[in-house]
This record gives sequence, C-alpha cells and structure tokens, in this order.
Amino acid sequence: MDILFVHQNFPAQFVHLARALEDRPGLRLAVVTHNDNEQRDFLPTARYKWEQERAGKPAPIAANYALRASRGRMAAKAMIALRQRGINPQLIIGHLGWGETLFAKDVFPDATLVVHAEFFYSAKGADVGFDPEFPLRGGIERLFELRAKNAAILAAINDADFAVVPTRWQASCFPPYLQSKLRLVHEGVNTELVKPNPAATYRVPGANVTFKRGDEVITFVNRNLEPYRGYHIFMRALPTILSARPNAHVVMVGGDSTSYGAAPPAGKTWKEIFLSEVREQIPLSRVHFVGKIPYMEYVSLLQISAAHIYLTYPFVLSWSMLEAMSAGVALIASSTPPVLEVVEHGANGVLVDFFDVDGLAQSTIDVLEHPHKYVAMRQAARKTIVERYDTSVCLPQWLKLLRIPEV
Repeated sequence: MDILFVHQNFPAQFVHLARALEDRPGLRLAVVTHNDNEQRDFLPTARYKWEQERAGKPAPIAANYALRASRGRMAAKAMIALRQRGINPQLIIGHLGWGETLFAKDVFPDATLVVHAEFFYSAKGADVGFDPEFPLRGGIERLFELRAKNAAILAAINDADFAVVPTRWQASCFPPYLQSKLRLVHEGVNTELVKPNPAATYRVPGANVTFKRGDEVITFVNRNLEPYRGYHIFMRALPTILSARPNAHVVMVGGDSTSYGAAPPAGKTWKEIFLSEVREQIPLSRVHFVGKIPYMEYVSLLQISAAHIYLTYPFVLSWSMLEAMSAGVALIASSTPPVLEVVEHGANGVLVDFFDVDGLAQSTIDVLEHPHKYVAMRQAARKTIVERYDTSVCLPQWLKLLRIPEV
C-alpha cells in the first residue's frame, strides 16, 4: 500500500502515526509539504513552492478561499510529480486547514482521502465574540467573512472519505449534516518522553538562571503570546501572584506573532501591549520571556514546573496542556471547551473562569503555597493522559480507522 501524507508543516499532527508506519512491511510512505517547511525529511518528500498568485485579485470576501485554492493547486502539482515517479497512493492523509487536499482526488481519484478536521468557524458558541474586550469589528460584514472562511473547509471535507477530529467539542462545531463523516481520534501524546523527572533542570536562555524541581516556577506556553490563549488575563494576574510569592519566577514560552484572531495595532505586539499594562507592578527580573525553544528544553521546563497555566478561548485544544498533564504538572486551566472534556476541577486540575483574573491569581498562589495538597491531583493528571491520550491508545485507533493491521 502507498500512503501519502499532505501537510504544509509535516509531520505536525501526523508525527506519531508516520513514525509508527515508516518501517511497516508492505507500506510505502511519501509526503507532500511546503518548500519552507523546516522539519527534516524522514520520508520520500515532494515539496511545493507557493506564493499568492498575482493574476486576478479576488474581492476581500473571497480572499481566504482564493489563497487556499492557490495552495491546493501547487500541492496538486507536487502530487503529480510523485505520480510520475510511480507513487500511486491508496490512502491520502492530510489537513484540511490550508487547502492542500482540495485537488488530491483529481490527481488520485481512487485513493481514500482522510483529512484532519480541527475546527469549523461559527458566529456563535465558540471563539468569535467570546471575549468582550475584543468585540467583533465590521458588523455584519465580519460575519460574511466568517462564513466565507468555511468555504475551503467545506470543499475539502466534501471530497474526503472521512475526517478525523481530536475532541468531541471540536467535532460538535461542524454542521449536523457532516457529523457522519467525522471520527473522534486524538493524535496522541508520547507519555514515555513527556513524564515526571525529579532530576530535571531548566536553564533560562541567555541568563544565569537555572531552575530545578521544587522551585516556584510558573509556566505559560503557547505558540504565540496572544489573547486567544489568555495571555492578557495571565499578565493581569501576575502582580498579585508575584507579590504574594516573593520567590516565584515565571517562564513564558511563545513568539510575538499572531496565530489566531485579530492582529494587534500596527507596529505593536500583543506581548508588549499587555506587558506594558503591568510593567510597573511586577519584578521583571522574575519574569522570563524565552520565545520559542527546542522541544526537549520545553519538556524539561514542564518537568520542573510548579504550576502550569493554560487559558484558551473556546477553540482548538493545545498539545501543551495535555503534555503538561503528562509531565505531572499542577495544571490551572480555563473552564472553557474543550478543556472541560479533559480536566475535572479538583481531580486532575484546577479550573477557573477565563475572565476571572483574581481567581486565577488566588488559585496559582494556593498551588505554590501548598504543593503537597496537589500531589494526588498531579498524579491524576498524568493518569488521565496515559489512559486516554497516550500514543499506545491513540495509534491503534488510527490504524483501525485506516484499516492498517497492527504488527
């Protein structure tokens, strides 16, 4: 069987699945990915070069689909190149978010197409309009744009044989008529790699500061520091937390760009905007912005963390929350979907209202002040991930879904 993975940043969500399949007898794997993908190739790979096509500028309302159709066209050309090399996949596994699979069935009409379906946008009940601090701008025109944003998603899932969704809540965001195509399978967590380690240490890059297990280290991890992941709420809680805990340090992992939602005002970053808001109220020597760090440094950071903060709008669930739980960290998280699907308040984590700055501060202070009170909770957090999200649980689900026999 030939299997083709299609993802602009491969291996991404498919890392565990691809690694599990790469040495299987009888399988031949290949990849289509973007030319700028910095991940090392470990499978035969065709890269496509994509930039926005200049011919014919679409109306702003159609720009999102036009971009994805353009990317899909270039990804399809890379698939044609693979076909000319004798690769004819019976199975294609891709992500529907960027349009890369839009024309896969035109190149390989007999292949089974499986798409990873992370999110379907809606004007109500999810991320849009959730945070009153950032009201929906543009009135009804903004709602038009939101509906148009789903066009490429609908086109991609229409041609897919089925779609994989990582959480029940994310699946519930898709329209009822698409539910029969959805399969609930998480990509999995390597709990043997991300596990408690009493001997772990973490050195702050560029500083003469090294932390170990038992130090009062508060961690906050996201791809980028922005409102969608509660950065503004966390920053506003810091004056109270750091005043009450004079030995506590904060380590924040994340870039200065915007992954989700609106961009900050021109010339500014969300990081700087909300740091400026509390700059005079916090000891900056105890707040460490480390940017984006290598994965194993990130694992070490989780292993020494005394309290991990995870806040999110009702949106895609981050791997970092599950990995923090796998590392046995005391988790303090927002009581928003899909967090509620994983975390039970007081059992395997502490839940706070997303907007409750004082509640977040007081919960964090209590975790730092009474660490022994939370030992059982930390153990339960890891147990949750091992039992429900470990690769040994999720990979067999993937293989069964894809009809690939287990070895």
